[in-house]
Order: sequence, then C-alpha cells, then structure tokens
Amino acid sequence: MKILITGTAGFIGYHLANYLIKRGDEVVGLDSINDYYDVNLKYDRLKAAGIYKNDIAYNALVKSKLYSNYSFIQLQLEDKSNLEKLFDSQNFDKVCNLAAQAGVRYSLTNPDVYINSNIVGFLNILECCRHNNIKHLVYASSSSVYGLNGKSPFSTSDNVDHPISLYAASKKSNELMAHTYSHLFKLPTTGLRFFTVYGPWGRPDMALFIFTKAILEGKPIPVFNNGNMVRDFTYIKDIVEGVVRVIDNPPAGKSNWDAVHPDPSTSTAPYKVYNIGNNNPVRLLDFIEAIEHTLGKKAEKQFLPMQPGDVAATCADVQDLVDNLHYKPATKVVDGIEEFIKWHGEYYGK
Repeated sequence: MKILITGTAGFIGYHLANYLIKRGDEVVGLDSINDYYDVNLKYDRLKAAGIYKNDIAYNALVKSKLYSNYSFIQLQLEDKSNLEKLFDSQNFDKVCNLAAQAGVRYSLTNPDVYINSNIVGFLNILECCRHNNIKHLVYASSSSVYGLNGKSPFSTSDNVDHPISLYAASKKSNELMAHTYSHLFKLPTTGLRFFTVYGPWGRPDMALFIFTKAILEGKPIPVFNNGNMVRDFTYIKDIVEGVVRVIDNPPAGKSNWDAVHPDPSTSTAPYKVYNIGNNNPVRLLDFIEAIEHTLGKKAEKQFLPMQPGDVAATCADVQDLVDNLHYKPATKVVDGIEEFIKWHGEYYGK
C-alpha cells in the first residue's frame, strides 16, 4: 500500500512509519515540526529514518537516505492548498493522521493552536480523503475524551459528552467530523483513543520522560493529585501493532446498528472508534517506584494538587479490539520502563 502518515516527526508517527516501511509499504511522512517541545528530538527521529535536517524545506518532498520506500514532507495541515496538491500527486491508498497539537495542560493557555491544528487541519484531511478515493482514514483520538466519566474501565460504548479540556474537546470533535464524512461520503474512518503511550523516543512533556530526567538530575518530580493518580500506561510497540491492524481492517458499517439505542463507537456508516490501552492501570506512585528501581536512584517527590484538565484515573476497555482484530496490548510496565531508560541513556549519553 501507499500510506500517508502525518506526525512522523512525532513519537507514535515515527515508530509507525518505521514499522510500515520495514513491512514493505510505501510511506510518505508529513509533519509541521512545530516547537511545542524540543525540535532537535523531532529532527533526530527523522534522521533515524534517513531524513536529514539540512535536506528538509517547507512543502518539499524529501527521499530517505535509508529507505527507498520512504519520503517526507514538512507541511502544516492548515495549509489546505499544498495539502491538496500532495494528495493529487501521490495517489495514496490509506491515510493515518497522527499530526495534532498535543497536551492537555498546554491547551489551557494556548487554545488557538488546538482549533487550527486539530479542527481546521483535520477538516482539510477529511476533504482531501473524500476527494481522492482514500480507502481508509485512521486518526488519533485520545483517552482524554472520557472527561468526567466515572465508570471504569472506559468503554467506547460510553457517552463522552463531558470533556474537561479543549484538547479533549478537539479530539471528540474529530470523531464527530469523521462520522459525518463516513455517513455522507462513505469514507471508511477509524478513530483510536490512545491511553498514555510511553517508550523509546517518547515525548519530553510526558510523565516517564519528565520523571527520568528529574531523578537523574537530582531535582524534585511533580506528583499531581498528591499521588492519587492511576494511568493505563501503554507501550509504544503495542500501540503500533494495534494501529497497523486497524489500518489493515477498514470498517464496513453495521447493518444491524440500533438507532434507538445507538452505540457511539459504531454506525451504519463505515465508522469505528477503538480504545488502545493496556487494560491494566498502574498507580502513579508504583510507576515512579519502577523508574527508581531501574535507575537505581530515589526520587524527591513534590506532591501537588490535581491540575486543571486532568482526570484521576484512566483504564481502557479494549474488548472490541480483541474481538475484532484479535489483539490486546500486553507489555508489562516494568519492561517498558527499562526499554525507555535504556534508550534515554544512549540518546543523552548518560
């Protein structure tokens, strides 16, 4: 297949692109390379896949020096005219949209970028898919959409009408927009609600990265909600395996869908939403203890109240992923932490 993956300078996009390249698919990666976090890490991810910083120019397709079946283009999703030209020239079979403005806390102080990237940008992706006979659009949603939901584990059949951050609201909006295009234009779409992804090449604004860096530097780590947090940490290799299975299996729509008692994760249209999580939530303090054990160094903890926009606990019900695609993430957190810290030491030379 020829697949467009947006967000390939990012964490999940980098790993997904490498998987599909090595599988033999033709991949075009796209990223705006914004400065939400250290752009050097983004350029280094690209370099690891044979795309060099000095070769990158805005709206110019660059061939990988490592893989003959990989190209990259720096482009903003909001740049509709150039995005349309890319679709027109490349004849993609499928699209995986992982490009987005990430971060719950950042959305409290920088709301405009979430509308531009996550709403306007996603609309442009939908329009390009609609007009170019794309066989399947897979896109990143988030566990954040569950918001005020108190039921655990979180199920894709649950109502998600009470987000508590603009980031979450933008991801819920993506799901609604995707369903509209699936219904009106028969565009197969699948949304993926990711649950706290971690692993090598991870984002510096995520807990594992923050904690590891602070412990190594002898600085206190912020522990929100006084440590009473639970997260369904999911290892990157498990995430990628799930995403690939989803890409390969576009939804067809359910002829027996009950419009009187509607399941929000499915439809008569070719539309589906999945959770991808470990279904094995871990207490934040246990997570920190595993980091301490691997580093051989104790953390100085700074206990803080709950941050606005955060939820106390996440846990993914992934039964439909198991039933439909015969797959369930299974990497143990202690093993995933060891792999991350090994990479961190190699990357930063410590």
